[in-house]
Order: sequence, then structure tokens, then C-alpha cells
Amino acid sequence: MDIQALLNAYVDVIPNPILADQRVAFGTSGHRGSALKASFNEHHILAICQAVADYRKEQGFSGPLYLGMDTHALSGPAHASALEVLVANGINVRVHPQNAFVPTPLVSRAIIVHNQHSPDALSDGLIITPSHNPPEDGGIKYNAADGGPAAAEVTRWIEQRANQYLEQNLLGVLRVDQAEAAAKAEAFDYVKYYIKDLEQVIDIESIKKANLTLGVDPMGGSALEVWQEIAKTFELNLSIVNEDQSPDFAFMPPDHDGKIRMDCSSTAAMANLLNIKDSFQLAFANDPDADRHGIVGPDGLMNPNHFLAVCIDYLLTHRPEWSKDVAIGKTLVSSSIIDKVVAGRGCSLYEVPVGFKWFVEGLFNGRLGFGGEESAGANFLTRRGQVWCTDKDGIIPSLLAAEILAVTGKTPHQYYEELTQAYGRPYYRRIDASASTEQKAVLSAMNPKSVTQSTLAGDEIVARYVEAPGNGASIGGLKVVTEAGWFAARPSGTEALYKIYAESFKSQAHLDTLLVEAQALVSKVFASQGV
Repeated sequence: MDIQALLNAYVDVIPNPILADQRVAFGTSGHRGSALKASFNEHHILAICQAVADYRKEQGFSGPLYLGMDTHALSGPAHASALEVLVANGINVRVHPQNAFVPTPLVSRAIIVHNQHSPDALSDGLIITPSHNPPEDGGIKYNAADGGPAAAEVTRWIEQRANQYLEQNLLGVLRVDQAEAAAKAEAFDYVKYYIKDLEQVIDIESIKKANLTLGVDPMGGSALEVWQEIAKTFELNLSIVNEDQSPDFAFMPPDHDGKIRMDCSSTAAMANLLNIKDSFQLAFANDPDADRHGIVGPDGLMNPNHFLAVCIDYLLTHRPEWSKDVAIGKTLVSSSIIDKVVAGRGCSLYEVPVGFKWFVEGLFNGRLGFGGEESAGANFLTRRGQVWCTDKDGIIPSLLAAEILAVTGKTPHQYYEELTQAYGRPYYRRIDASASTEQKAVLSAMNPKSVTQSTLAGDEIVARYVEAPGNGASIGGLKVVTEAGWFAARPSGTEALYKIYAESFKSQAHLDTLLVEAQALVSKVFASQGV
């Protein structure tokens, strides 16, 4: 990848707001795109940040805005652009002391702590990141005063206002030069304040006493400094296996489709760590903004669904100060073994559409003890049952894996095997396929009547969902359920893909049949709509 060409395009390419693919569009995790495709350029960032400044003013937020970023090539210039607009609007912007990388969970934690102490001067945050997306991509997401991903009505407001600025060629966007912006930004030691509170949420002492041999791969991302300080502060036997933060991510092995993608739930992308797994009792990885986790043990990379089930069962049995009424959050496309684990521990399940934003309120008020997504994103309450942060935090689930091994003597893989003995073994898989903008729109609009057949993989269909049972929100696709399995189809909110998730309670062969029939159904719907 030509980094300089990408950086030049960020400034030189002016998006055309008449074209849908060049407008501001907030998906499940903010606005993403590439400067080379006119979908993530300086104009986008300037417009979005002015819209955020307008929103803050309308809401009466007078506290600081916490600004983070990851290691993608476009994140640096986008961070600089954001600072120019935010400072011009009179906002106190808190940045890394060396203007370096700040992971998503550290921004969320900073917002939570500030607003607990200063409720009359609320803060919020922006993180410049396209998460695990390829190196040529850029992204920006907004976290509101509750510390989590902004709700849909908020992102719609920001999106619409930002597109108005694009349509008016940035008329009304305030901006100062880089020197003034940098001079007026406030240095904030994100890493220090995050680490000093870690023992509130993780039993670090047990990990230390067990003297576990641990490894971590930040995958070129913003968690590097955090892991360095964790190892130093708590004197853990923790080795960082890769300290390279090159923005081209040339050290990364290709993902399953040949693209470079820092996906810590992918065995292909995690090949570097898997190759040296026997050097450690346990190892883990994070994506570039550290809001996802990947857990590696002697048995290899753990399926994210399996680890979510392990985390939930462990937390419900090792957090005695948690409320007995606490609920567990899962997304509609996560494994149903979670349902069984939650029921087995006498707790209630809160099932929502894809998107961590659906867990924010519950985590914030302590009603949810845990919220997790099948894509390896999770968060949970402190040991005393209080809010930690309300965005995905890839660091604390990694440390929780070490705590589980230290306290129970079982690796997460071994723990999961015990769960399958109690609840049965599910067979789960997600597949991705290319999809045009038109196809993604059709998929989002699917409804129960889109499925005219009465059986799926030989079993009677018992339910067709377009809304999540937990909160009644649209799932942006369709889920079809039988007594023996299910599938769900939905468009990706960040890439030109659609996703099919399926799970069988019978066998691998039955899962394969579910996937084949699900793909055929989606193709039939596309054909009926002429896309």
C-alpha cells in the first residue's frame, strides 16, 4: 500500500455529497471509509467534528472532549483535523501527552470517571479508528456523555448535520491552524488513569500470584503502551510479542480473503500469535483500537462465542458483590449456549441487535453485568458491580482470561468444554459475502414474509425475527429459528459485505446445510428485487 498516496488523497480528494458512497454515514461503529475512494477525507472529518461541536452546544455539554486515535495511517491526519475544528469551537480537548495513540476503552473510561465527578460539566469523546478494517481505511466514532457508542438518534443527528456542511462546501465550519490547535489541547494521561483503576475490575493479585506465563500481540495497534504499562505496573510475567506499529501493517498475515485485516477473532489474521502459542500458558491480542479481544491457549484461538459463555459463567460465580438481579446482554447473532449458561445460573437474558450501543444504558446503570458480541467485543461491571466503561474493552476480557486460569486452574478452552458437557455442544459459523449498497439495503428491509418456506434444513421454522426480543429494536435483517438451529442474515455496517450467521444444535453437517439454505434464501430475495 502506498501510504503517501493515501495521505495525499485525504487532503486532495473532495467528496461529492450527491453520491451516497461519499456522504457521511454512521454504521454500527461510526463513519468509515477510505481516502482513495472519497469516503474518508478531510472534508468528512471537518464536517463531522463541527456537527459534534453543534450537538454538544445543543446538549449543554461544557466538560472536556476526550479525543483518541488508533494506528491506521489516516488516523493521524484525521486527529489533527478534528483538533482544529474542536478547538475553534472553544472546546477543551484532552489528548495523549505525546499526541500518541489512545484506545477506545480508555476514552470511554475517561468520560465515565469525569462525569461521575463533574455531572454539571458533562464530557464526551471521539475516537479516530476504523477498528480492525484494512490499512487503507479510516474511521471516526462518537461516544456520548454515558461513555458509550452514541445512540442511533444521536448519530443520525450528527450525520445529517455533517452532510449539510458537506453540501454547503463546509460553510459554517470553524477551524484554527494546527499550531494553535495543538497549543490549546490539554494533555491527559489516559494510560495512567486507566491502569490505576484496573484492580477494580480484574483480580490482578490472583494473576500475579499464579505467575502465569502470558503473551500479548497488540497487532500493531494502540494497546501497545497500555500493555507495556500493565506488565511494568503489576510485575506480570507478560511478554509483548510484537511492538511494530507501522501504519501499513505489513507484519500482518493476510486474513481469510487475502486482505490485511487486524481481526483478532480470525485464525488467519492471528497466525503470528498462534505460531508461538506454546511459549505461553495463555496469550491474547487486540485490534488497533483495542475494543476487541482474541484469546489463545494451548488448544489454539478460542471461538469468541465460546469465550463469551466462559466469561459469563465465571463472572456470575466469582463476583459476589454483583446484584442478584443483574442481567446478561448478548447480541441476537451470538451463540445460544449463552442463553443456556445464563438460564443455568438463574439470571435473565437481554438479547439485542448487533451493535454495542444497545448495551450502553444497561452497563451504565448497572442493570447489565455483562454485554458481549459474537465479534469478540465485550465489557462488564467492576468487581463491586459498578460501571467500568460502556464501550467495548478488549483489554479487560484478555485479563479476565488470565484471572480465570489463575483462579480455577482451567484454561478458557477447558472451562468451555465443561460448559458443553452441561449444556450441549453447539456448532456455529459466520460467513461473509460481497454485497452492493443496493443489496445491503434490500437485506436491511427483509421481513418475516421474505421467508415463504415452512422448513429450514429439514426442521419446521418456529420463529422469524426482524426485531430483537430484548428491546424490540430492528435487527436490520432477519433471523429464522427452528428447534434444532437458526440463521441470521444482515448487511455489514462497515464494509461492502453481508453476513450470515448460523448455529446448529445437531451436528457440523446440519450447520453446513443451514448455511447453504440461508445463502440460497438471501440470493432468492436479491433476485426478486432485481439487485
